[in-house]
Amino acid sequence: MDGVSPKFVLPETFDGVRMEITGQLGMIWELVKAPVIVPLLQLAVYICLVMSVMLLCERVYMGIVIVLVKLFWKKPDKRYKFDPIHDDEELGSSNFPVVLVQIPMFNEREVYKLSIGAACGLSWPSDRLVIQVLDDSTDPTVKQMVEMECQRWASKGINIRYQIRENRVGYKAGALKEGLKRSYVKHCEYVVIFDADFQPEPDFLRRSIPFLIHNPNIALVQARWRFVNSDECLLTRMQEMSLDYHFTVEQEVGSSTHAFFGFNGTAGIWRIAAINEAGGWKDRTTVEDMDLAVRASLRGWKFLYLGDLQVKSELPSTFRAFRFQQHRWSCGPANLFRKMVMEIVRNKKVRFWKKVYVIYSFFFVRKIIAHWVTFCFYCVVLPLTILVPEVYVPIWGSVYIPSIITILNSVGTPRSIHLLFYWILFENVMSLHRTKATLIGLFEAGRANEWVVTAKLGSGQSAKGNTKGLKRFPRIFKLPDRLNTLELGFAAFLFVCGCYDFVHGKNNYFIYLFLQTLSFFISGLGWIGTYVQ
Repeated sequence: MDGVSPKFVLPETFDGVRMEITGQLGMIWELVKAPVIVPLLQLAVYICLVMSVMLLCERVYMGIVIVLVKLFWKKPDKRYKFDPIHDDEELGSSNFPVVLVQIPMFNEREVYKLSIGAACGLSWPSDRLVIQVLDDSTDPTVKQMVEMECQRWASKGINIRYQIRENRVGYKAGALKEGLKRSYVKHCEYVVIFDADFQPEPDFLRRSIPFLIHNPNIALVQARWRFVNSDECLLTRMQEMSLDYHFTVEQEVGSSTHAFFGFNGTAGIWRIAAINEAGGWKDRTTVEDMDLAVRASLRGWKFLYLGDLQVKSELPSTFRAFRFQQHRWSCGPANLFRKMVMEIVRNKKVRFWKKVYVIYSFFFVRKIIAHWVTFCFYCVVLPLTILVPEVYVPIWGSVYIPSIITILNSVGTPRSIHLLFYWILFENVMSLHRTKATLIGLFEAGRANEWVVTAKLGSGQSAKGNTKGLKRFPRIFKLPDRLNTLELGFAAFLFVCGCYDFVHGKNNYFIYLFLQTLSFFISGLGWIGTYVQ
């Protein structure tokens, strides 16, 4: 024994301790797994399957309705009274109602000229049109540029007003509310809202206002968004696929069946009397547009969606801007649902089935369940079942239902059908943030009222005004300014599950898990939508 060196004894001792600890952990795992882990995980699977079926039924219902609408429903100008407004030499412009155009802005250096120019180019008598630029900019240089642009159009005879506030109380809702208080808009009957990157065609008002004039029960006419930079990068193509389904199916179904849908916050015309009756703009959530729409609907007002009336706009082309936007769009509806669900239940002015549609379909399934099931099932529960093979997941729940839902979602953008697989992976990544945002909204946590204005880059317009003048190339090796640790953490988790399934699994889930790992990893490094000219 004297010849044995201590350097050989210590490793053997540590190996023994390590094996003993590993054995004890394995024993604890086996003791806990059967009575605790397996039942809880199986329960989670059942809950996710129920949510999947709820989402499937919602998608099938909307798919059936949209087919019936396209085949048998009358066009809007046949369902509602519509008489175009014609120029009359004898009456002059008196047969045109006075319309207010509001353009809320916040440091919109890149796009302010686009919206102001498009609004000033609307085909409507100048003495019956008031354009109001609501500038909440904090950058004095931008404020000066916007004011000078307004003065330039005013010198051409356009009735355009430049308004600023001392603070940003209420954000966009506060700006719109303050704008309606101005004395020079008291004689306006209708108000149309355009965000700073929206560019309506000259005939926008002539195609929409007649519905409001001849149908006094209609409060809102909503136009469709058309994206000028959808081909800029893969990120914008993914967004186009999601939003096209929203406009092509969700908005159309809501308008045709219940005359209700969520106002999109821009490219819509409101009857000012309906806004006032509903209580005006409120800043209690980050979705002031949806808030106003729900309150107006509960007072019996109807909404009309015009899918063939399109307004050019810009999609976020950076992942950071898109994440902030999705947080607001997911947190706000959940927070509004929390605040309004009982008001909807107690309402006496709308019929029972419309309440069911608003509470169950519009809010619960689309704004909450859709995010939760995507993240919880496909990014958490399903990968965990690989580590606990005793838990049973039926193939109809893990493969067939999501496949049908994905196919139904693809009808909005047929030209991007070849990108469907990438879209699934991307939506799974974004479901992480949307689920987090809905929980913040439901429990009214710290970031529930966070408002970050979506950055616009004017990327849809070249110097000649078309979208094909810009050529953008991926900056593949650009180091990220900030690592998204949440995405990277889930990338590591899914990678471990994928490796385990590759070695021990029988369902070949590792193919999906490795691809999803790559998606989370790329998102974690912020490489999605990172382009340079």
